[in-house]
Amino acid sequence: MTEPRNILLVFVDSLRADHLGCYGYHRPTSPNIDRLASEGAVCERFFAPAVPTQPSFTTVYTGQHSLTHGVVSHKGGAQGDNDLKPGTPWFPALLRQAGFLTASFDCLPRYKSWFVHGFEFLVDSTFPGPDDGYSCERLNTRVLPWLRTHCDERFFAAIHYWDPHTPYLPPERFRCFYEGDPTDPSRNTLAPLADQYFSVMWRKWFEKLPPGMCDAEYVVALYDGEICHADEGVGQVLQTLQECGHAEDTLVILLSDHGEMHYRHDIFFDHHGLYDGNIRCPLIVRWPGVVEPGTRVTDFAQHVDVAPTILSAFDLDVPPAMEGQSLVPLLTGSHTPLRDFITSQECTWQAKWAIRDDTHKLILARLPDLHGNPTRELYDLRTDPDELHNLADQQPDLARTLEERLEAWIAAGMAKNGLTEDPVATHGISLGKAWEEWIAKGRPREG
Repeated sequence: MTEPRNILLVFVDSLRADHLGCYGYHRPTSPNIDRLASEGAVCERFFAPAVPTQPSFTTVYTGQHSLTHGVVSHKGGAQGDNDLKPGTPWFPALLRQAGFLTASFDCLPRYKSWFVHGFEFLVDSTFPGPDDGYSCERLNTRVLPWLRTHCDERFFAAIHYWDPHTPYLPPERFRCFYEGDPTDPSRNTLAPLADQYFSVMWRKWFEKLPPGMCDAEYVVALYDGEICHADEGVGQVLQTLQECGHAEDTLVILLSDHGEMHYRHDIFFDHHGLYDGNIRCPLIVRWPGVVEPGTRVTDFAQHVDVAPTILSAFDLDVPPAMEGQSLVPLLTGSHTPLRDFITSQECTWQAKWAIRDDTHKLILARLPDLHGNPTRELYDLRTDPDELHNLADQQPDLARTLEERLEAWIAAGMAKNGLTEDPVATHGISLGKAWEEWIAKGRPREG
């Protein structure tokens, strides 16, 4: 196996796998990412074990589940009960110890101290400007010169693009996917949003859209435009890598932290909910000389596997405390599955766990759902991939079996980490508290 010289880790925030051409999407949103995919491997069933951004990124860097590393939510708890546990492994630090030049182009270190670990270069260029906001153009004005300057050193660079994140306001050249009249009252798919706190959150954003816009599909088309925008930025980085002469000796991994829900399940343009639209993420790996172009990996994989994969690719020891597994065997042709089910959790707008196997998913709520969804949701993913028909009442035995399997997995993780309570239940929803306060104040329309 040919060991790569460098590694480029590219995050595209809020990117659903099923909105990329290489994952079968019908719109041409991602020509550069699709080209990257054709030159390497596409992991078709890559799922986030924790959402949203902060727990997901922490899982990537630690190779641990949230029950172990301690970060279950987007914001900290009152007693620091949502902070990274001391002594947790952190693969960028391990790479730096191994002699890599390490760089992070990201804003997360601004919010949580542990995201600085292991990086010699910390570049936060995501403060909004007068026009471009959190754009790939702004980020690339830092990334591309850094690559040109340091490409001949053995490097690890992590780049975090934000363009598909709300608000979806792509440049005009990418607003090309919607057909029809977004103000047509017969297309009023945004009506339920009026009863949500998100109607207040998105007011300033929606004021920049066509007056009277009422079709959620118009907003989805803007999201697709934002993917095109980010794809352009990714393409510029890959082209720069090629011009520097290091396309063939650099391991490139592209992924997202989570997906996005658009208007199904009463969730409008946000990344909560443990449905596949939110937890199924892209994972694309280009490793010239090792991973055959056009490889499709159909086994389950998760963010917890990224750190062990990177370390093993460079023949570095994987700390025993990491809970993920290297994907290198799967990427290079092994058909031995790493797991036969995955779990996922969220503790932001909702407090829920999910378990997913080859055919079914069970979602289990720890606290009442502000969307009014039931405590247990069971979906047959073979016949209902959009997860629209809850079968928990019709198939109670299967729901109970999956629930017992999920609770056993959670209990084992708690016992391993000396936890007496499930943090998803005890931490409480963080961002969702604003929704609760909005209800308590009588649902005012001005934020």
